[in-house]
Amino acid sequence: MTGPTAMPSNLVEHLLLHRAIEVSIAIVALAALALGMSVIWRKAGHTRNPED
Repeated sequence: MTGPTAMPSNLVEHLLLHRAIEVSIAIVALAALALGMSVIWRKAGHTRNPED
């Protein structure tokens, strides 16, 4: 498609790609945060079982 009808399609594709990138960055950041917090939790001497 060329002309004015092609532009909205490209815009929607660009916005969806942008949203997918944002979501993937957020998921990676949350995973890194969870990993870092669990490492800090273990270094502080805490375990999952209170009996340990």
